[in-house]
Amino acid sequence: MKKATPSSIFTFCRNFQTQHPRLPLTTSPKYVSYRYFSSASDTPERKKRLVILGTGWGAYSTLKSLNRKFYDVTVISPRNHFLFTPLLASTTVGTLEFRSIIDPVRNAGFGPRDDFFLSYATEVDLQNRTVVMRSNDEAKMVSTINYDRLVIAVGALTNTFNVPGADKHAYFLKEIQDARAIRNKILSNFESALQPGLTDAERSRLLHIVIVGGGPTGVEFGAEVHDFVRTDVARLYRKDADLVQVTLVEAQHILQSFDQRLQNYAEKKIKERTNFHLLQDVVVEVGETFVRLKSGTIIPSGLTVWSTGLAPRDMIRAMDVPKNKQGQLLVNQHLQLLADPYPEGSAFSIGDCSYLKDSPLPCTAQVAEREGRYLGKLMAADDIRSEAPFTFHNMGMLAYLGDYTGVSDLQKFKIQGITSWLLWRSAYLTRLGSLRLRLQVPFDWFKTLVFGRDTSKL
Repeated sequence: MKKATPSSIFTFCRNFQTQHPRLPLTTSPKYVSYRYFSSASDTPERKKRLVILGTGWGAYSTLKSLNRKFYDVTVISPRNHFLFTPLLASTTVGTLEFRSIIDPVRNAGFGPRDDFFLSYATEVDLQNRTVVMRSNDEAKMVSTINYDRLVIAVGALTNTFNVPGADKHAYFLKEIQDARAIRNKILSNFESALQPGLTDAERSRLLHIVIVGGGPTGVEFGAEVHDFVRTDVARLYRKDADLVQVTLVEAQHILQSFDQRLQNYAEKKIKERTNFHLLQDVVVEVGETFVRLKSGTIIPSGLTVWSTGLAPRDMIRAMDVPKNKQGQLLVNQHLQLLADPYPEGSAFSIGDCSYLKDSPLPCTAQVAEREGRYLGKLMAADDIRSEAPFTFHNMGMLAYLGDYTGVSDLQKFKIQGITSWLLWRSAYLTRLGSLRLRLQVPFDWFKTLVFGRDTSKL
């Protein structure tokens, strides 16, 4: 009898597998192992494929709340990070650095069988359960992904309401690249205003910032600009400091979703600032060097920041499914698309691109985060019809006004002033997506307080 060798054992196992095709064989330089499944019920069950579109508040919350033992996950998004949007305005003037408020999506724990594609989702086929995507690179590769369940959380675009010139000449504040563009524009204008030979009128225009929209984004951006001018411009651009003007244009009242008393306090604080104007008017045209109002007023502008309204993305606009008048996807109490052809639950939508038909909710980060958390847990159910519906309890709203003051509209309390500012900072600090960000953001705040803001133009 011949002595068994690793080679002969391997040959025996390979021949045995040929005769018994259900045998999964694993080999290594040190050993050979195998297992024969005696019945079909012993075969490991295939995980379902969950496809998530987006990496914003809703998508990221779903991803982190999901029980991975039920799903192989595919995330499709043109950006590979989660952005903490409540602090985005702080990066426009250097109070915070850009990387201090973004968290790479792969940090959410992708395994070897999970996928992330840096791509745009361009088409969804609900009946055949497929998503068409185009890579976000020069190759523009187009491919199709199958899914068992789908979460659409692509957010929304800024709505310009077809105002002439807004798309071309105004700056938006939705992404990190928007904040970087605004920061560079502000610094370029301050440097240009110091060039010899400029008229006083041109210098004043370069240093005039117009903000369109009096929601939290517009108000907080104005607050950051005010702090920047008061502490850093006065020190580094002394000749520019007295010429800086900020005009906030709002058709109705600023911070409309806040309590009336807090609105009045915010308006009072803004009007008290030197060279800061609050206008109740409507913008009808945006030019390269001006903003035209409905009243006929023409405001010379070196920078126009547009922060009002939401509009659907191209993929959402192209979907032939039930939507509201704003173009958002209609969903039921389980956040399932009304157009989903599979009653047990196949396609869902959350965040700014969706609209809860029976109980509409505001388009805020808080709502999207709660919807994502709910949906992550709901995915454990094979049939969602017997599960509890989504419910939302508002934790309140916060806004920074500058000068270490703010407003906090909570369920039982209405807070203003420095107390609200402390609450604003502490609340957002605890909500940052990772320990790294919770360490980096207070370090940036400390650095700004001690050394001032970084005015390097990138």
